[in-house]
Amino acid sequence: MHVHAGETRSDLAPRARRRARIVLAAIVAPLLIATIVGLVILHPGHATRIGSLPEIAQGMESASVRVVDKPLSQCQLEGVETDESGSLLQSAVCATVLNGQGAGMTVPVHVPPEYTNDIHVGTVIKVLYNPNQVMQGTPYLFWDIERSLPMWLLAAVYVVLVVAVAGKRGFAALVGLLASSLVLIGFVVPALMAGSSPLAVTIVGAAAMLFVSVYLAHGVTIRTTMALLGTFVGLGVTILLALWGVRAATLSGATSEDALTLFTYFPKMSLSSLLTCGIVIAALGALNDVTITQVSAVWELQAANPHMGRWRLFSRAMRIGSDHIASTVYTLAFAYAGTALPTLILAMMVDRPIGSLLVAGDIAEEVVRTLVASIGLILAIPLTTGLGTLLASAVGGDAGKRAHAPSAPLESRENMWEVELGERR
Repeated sequence: MHVHAGETRSDLAPRARRRARIVLAAIVAPLLIATIVGLVILHPGHATRIGSLPEIAQGMESASVRVVDKPLSQCQLEGVETDESGSLLQSAVCATVLNGQGAGMTVPVHVPPEYTNDIHVGTVIKVLYNPNQVMQGTPYLFWDIERSLPMWLLAAVYVVLVVAVAGKRGFAALVGLLASSLVLIGFVVPALMAGSSPLAVTIVGAAAMLFVSVYLAHGVTIRTTMALLGTFVGLGVTILLALWGVRAATLSGATSEDALTLFTYFPKMSLSSLLTCGIVIAALGALNDVTITQVSAVWELQAANPHMGRWRLFSRAMRIGSDHIASTVYTLAFAYAGTALPTLILAMMVDRPIGSLLVAGDIAEEVVRTLVASIGLILAIPLTTGLGTLLASAVGGDAGKRAHAPSAPLESRENMWEVELGERR
């Protein structure tokens, strides 16, 4: 009996979609269960050192001041004999106290020399009031600059633009970002502080962040699940490369002042393992980006031409992937170079060959970080494209070929990669 194309679309294609959902669910479900179990086992509960250090030293008080346009001689404290040898007035400004001790007074406020070029009339400064420093010219010591308003404004503009341009998908992505941040600060950081294995924490934390960010941003569909699997493959490669790179280059992770300070509080913590953890987490966003894009490219190409063979589909999708690879080469490099710019400037002041510069401890960390993340991304692109090609051709095109009938392009509602995994047809 002759089989019509319409019969093929109503019978074989839904059957192929059902098989795809079963296969993907069989792979993803154990990963999800293992992630949840890992979160439960590794989470330290309330036994963490978060908030264990006081924000300010005992005997001090916090306050806010606003810089005013007055010469320092007009706001110096009266009746105070200043110890000129250790005077804090050498880099002080006049400011009005907004709250706390001396509210409403105009007093000298000590400002470190490195901040003087950034502080102008009207700048609000957070200060510490220390009465023991009066003999040095002022009890008000610089703490930080008040920057809450511009930070909130930037965040508001970011949220509005994301929602305005990307609509519901953009809002879902913001929810995914928030959920991933909660995993980072609610699980990864406390677990590391509690002494859990950095490798185990990294694997579980990264998996949890991927699940919530991908599914919240893109929905639980066949397409996003395929992209998620591709991201997991790239994540595995990145973890292995990070472990090998840090060990092979003998990177200690102790090249920054923050790392050394951290070691004083957690002497049993492996700073090299913490470095590995940071490399992997830093690569997650870009890794997820390329896998989502590649899977989308594969299935959009398949939808546009269901008669396209698997090799042709793969090669065309890899043309898009090659652009990703080309941009990845410099995207991550520029991002890390910008972060490490002060370190790079200091390192280049030393008279030594460029090769010696790149293998110096502080620079080598950034080089290894960049290379590991880039290699993981590059390998994730063909792996994800290959997996997506197999699934897309099997569901969208091969169903029609097996029925010996031409397959018409799938309608928007029949588009298999927009069908939710749990939907029954």
